[in-house]
Amino acid sequence: MPNKKTPITPADLTRLVTPFDPCLSPQGDLVTYSRKHIDGNTTKVNVWCVSSSGGRSRRLTNGDKDSHARFSPDGASIAFLSYRDKERPQIRLLDREGGESTAITTLPAGTLSSFKWAPDGKSIAFAWRAADAHRTESAAKKRQADKLSEPPRVITTPWYRLDGDGYFEQRRFVLKIVDVETGTVRTLWNKDSLGWFSYDWSPNSQTIALNTMRGKRAMFDSNTELLLLNVKSGKTKALPGIPDGPKTGIAYSPCGKYLAWAGRQGKDGWYSTENLELYVCDAAKGKATSLSNKTDLCLLAATLGDSSEVSFEPNLKWTPDSKSLLVRIGHHGTVQTMRFARSGRGAPVAMTSGSKVHDHTNIAAGSMAMMIESATRPGEVHIMSIKGGSPKRLTHCNDALLKQRLVAKPSSHWITTPQGTKVHVWMLTPPKLKNARRRPGVLQVHGGPHGQYGCMFFHEFQCQAGDGHVVVYSNPRGSKGYGRDHCASIRGAWGTTDWIDIRAVANWMMTRPEINAKRMAIMGGSYGGYMTNWAIGHTNDFACAITDRCVSNMVSMAGNSDYMEKPWHYFDGNFWDAPEARWKSSPIRFAGKWKTPTLVIHSEGDLRCNIEQAEQVYAALQIRNIPSRFVRYPRSTSHGLSRGGPADLRQHRLGEILDWLAKYLKR
Repeated sequence: MPNKKTPITPADLTRLVTPFDPCLSPQGDLVTYSRKHIDGNTTKVNVWCVSSSGGRSRRLTNGDKDSHARFSPDGASIAFLSYRDKERPQIRLLDREGGESTAITTLPAGTLSSFKWAPDGKSIAFAWRAADAHRTESAAKKRQADKLSEPPRVITTPWYRLDGDGYFEQRRFVLKIVDVETGTVRTLWNKDSLGWFSYDWSPNSQTIALNTMRGKRAMFDSNTELLLLNVKSGKTKALPGIPDGPKTGIAYSPCGKYLAWAGRQGKDGWYSTENLELYVCDAAKGKATSLSNKTDLCLLAATLGDSSEVSFEPNLKWTPDSKSLLVRIGHHGTVQTMRFARSGRGAPVAMTSGSKVHDHTNIAAGSMAMMIESATRPGEVHIMSIKGGSPKRLTHCNDALLKQRLVAKPSSHWITTPQGTKVHVWMLTPPKLKNARRRPGVLQVHGGPHGQYGCMFFHEFQCQAGDGHVVVYSNPRGSKGYGRDHCASIRGAWGTTDWIDIRAVANWMMTRPEINAKRMAIMGGSYGGYMTNWAIGHTNDFACAITDRCVSNMVSMAGNSDYMEKPWHYFDGNFWDAPEARWKSSPIRFAGKWKTPTLVIHSEGDLRCNIEQAEQVYAALQIRNIPSRFVRYPRSTSHGLSRGGPADLRQHRLGEILDWLAKYLKR
């Protein structure tokens, strides 16, 4: 029979299914997971489960915005987070066998971000933030009936908005606790200045360990406190010998004697060019030590993709004997689970291997649940022994789609720059290429810049390869996953060694027999948009460019992003009377040299890279009469449109990209 498989297209976006956040039951026999899919133009999320021995999955919840399922300590019940009433999310409880769920909480309008069972099963701690009473749906309806205008926002703190989260002004997440039997809710901690705290229960359910920041200037202060919070009295205790610096991911050991977290010393925040390290201390006496400072590994090396959840949060889990920690480590485009001995003796041991992204979630009954993804297969739920061995796949969410599609397989390469730096590069050729004809090439640059490309399934890349392009992506200096020095090379100096590496990748593309050197494009989003803007100001080798949710002016960017940039820190100077370093690294400074036809894409609701960054680019292109097109997505979308926006707009974006490439690379 003839092969009827066809290349992946933008339309396949609505057929991709994303399982995530698996949770293994205490008995080790059942795994729950959240399952995201697109129905029409609506993204729906339900909780499903599957036996740990394999077999068919079954749906557990009836709502379309249910996630974060967690087994009770005895394994008899499952609590989950439900946004069935989008203004009033609740924690609901379900029998592990299924049936109707009941709400444990009756919270007013607000946001519920996470929760954790107390080990005794009597209480659940959760992070909650109240809604703005003036901006609820009911308040909007009343204003409309009264013919009143939308109220103004009154801001008094530097931390008042976050991309994808919106404007929360002075409201913050607080730590609350609910009695599972009575539904009684009380507040345990409301003194965090940013609402970014991490927390964990002690095994005896009497104490909660807390990473928290206090003070009016917390946004500009990197030091996170480690406090022990007495659940009954609310009193706090600080442990001695805890180094200053950012801390997150706090975790009690199962024996209750130790605490672990991810952090570093110094004045940098958690997102930094410096390695994020694994710390452990005595839960009663303090005196922290780093378990990873003798390595060049970072707990914050996230691998970027567009078809699954991407988290920059560190992932660390204690083994049941409290002697080791299993930690997610990004390395050379892969993500592996590594074991660190609590004693600090010996080198960390990789529990997983191969060109894949592994993300373990919880440990029970000697096994761990995890997500595994590769460049040719979207993520699926797996289970694996904590002693090692081969992971067992439990879900098959995208098998039907993949059986009908030609999937491009990347080849891995290392190139050497003129400075002698080794740069990791991947190349996707059109699937099942039947002749040696040179094809147009697309150079993709990742965002961050302190993340990494690698072994993630990238729907956008597959669409471009399926349309006949050779897609090249790499991890130039500034990327995580290749050691501290590789990442820190561009600190305060974007457009320097990173451009040397990107230039070297482009030159390598021109030598490849698969690529037509006269038909090459460069594109990227966020920092990738920055580098696209920088590239067209320093070379005319690209037939076209696509700058997506970009940065163009580092001076104005420092003051209009959701993250206000500290002066004299990452970049020298400030953005008002000492802007020289930021201006030196600004691509808009070279707009007078631009000649490349450029597609500009941006969301009006982008709070990370404000749309004025794209407006400056488009204005310069138009004034200089360079072929250009500006696609502006509505205020309801954010910086993460390409990964989590409405399906119709994501497909529209992919169509705009393919049309632009066709116009300038295939003519």
